[in-house]
Amino acid sequence: MSQTCIIVGASHAAGQLISSLRQKGWPGRIMVIGEESYLPYQRPPLSKAFLAGEKSLQDIIIRPAPFYEKSEIEFMLDTRVEAIDRDNKLLKLSNGATQAYDKLALTVGARVRKVDLPGVELEGIFYLRDINDVERIKANIGVGKQAVIVGGGYIGLETAATLRKQGMAVTVIEMLERVMQRVTAPQVSEFFSRVHSEEGVKILCGVGVDGFEGNGSVESVACNDGNKYPADIVVIGVGIVPNVELAEAAGLDVDNGIVVDEYARTSDADIVAAGDCTRHHNVLYDRWLRLESVQNASDQAMVAAATLCGEEKPYNALPWFWSDQYDLRLQIAGLSQGYDEVIIRGDRENSRSFAAFYLKDGIIIAVDAVNRPSEFMMGKRLINNKTLIDKEKLADIQMPIKDVFLA
Repeated sequence: MSQTCIIVGASHAAGQLISSLRQKGWPGRIMVIGEESYLPYQRPPLSKAFLAGEKSLQDIIIRPAPFYEKSEIEFMLDTRVEAIDRDNKLLKLSNGATQAYDKLALTVGARVRKVDLPGVELEGIFYLRDINDVERIKANIGVGKQAVIVGGGYIGLETAATLRKQGMAVTVIEMLERVMQRVTAPQVSEFFSRVHSEEGVKILCGVGVDGFEGNGSVESVACNDGNKYPADIVVIGVGIVPNVELAEAAGLDVDNGIVVDEYARTSDADIVAAGDCTRHHNVLYDRWLRLESVQNASDQAMVAAATLCGEEKPYNALPWFWSDQYDLRLQIAGLSQGYDEVIIRGDRENSRSFAAFYLKDGIIIAVDAVNRPSEFMMGKRLINNKTLIDKEKLADIQMPIKDVFLA
């Protein structure tokens, strides 16, 4: 008999899982249940081209409606799954209905981490995670207006760049000592602070937010440095939280993410999971990870689809990420945590193109490449192969990157 696979969460991982299931020959019914009103879409453009108005909703939809119609995919949008009844293989929905499944995929993603500060309920204060968030921000953009970004991570800096390019005065407030502190070396943080300053953004590090002030709408951000920074709008970007509550209530293993094995299986053999919501063991780095990236969502979804179709294809992809800010394309391969040395290739202090190679015991474990696609691609290869390198040649910009590693 034909089986039913239900995918919970119309996320990027869901978009990949749908197509991979059909490619792998899943013959049965596929239904996607999502809380938003939209087909699966790309999130990276939200803080960049979509916020800037350079891309429309149709531009960021992963696949158009006719693709899903041809593939016989059913969507139930604007609907929340309230509970998973694993014993009876039933989902309880927010509309009061139930749906039976044979196989279940959780691609429920993550949500923004919210702050509990005085005045946070004022109008003009936003988070940025989905299409509706961005539409609300876009309605408040204006040349000469003051924007304060709380958080100096990827989302905060990308949003700062986008708003600055649209003529807003932008201040970034980061409580840590440098921007992107959790994910990059000091040299890379210094580079991005320099570029944003050159573009007219005010960067404040080591400053905490005490609250927001205004009469109905936000007018200023009060900080622990004793200053109040004027704001017509505030965008808060202080991280995300994996959506694990549904899985946890169903008795699945959860530990800072839905725990999955190398085949994207949860602790229930009939339930897989993929994307930002999962925690898995990475073979290359020999540690458990929860990754927030398109790469992880797509690659893990392909593995999950294979598992659902009866194949066992282990997930062992190298993590990689990217960030676009102004004329910069930052490409990151690998995970830099635990490095003991950084080799800089290029002029990070005066140019807008360089690469930072992270080493541990003489072996490259990660690379941050700014407008350096060759270093990014070669770095991925070297990380996977755990190759020892000549540090002096690596730092010599006159030597082609391919020759550095052949020497």
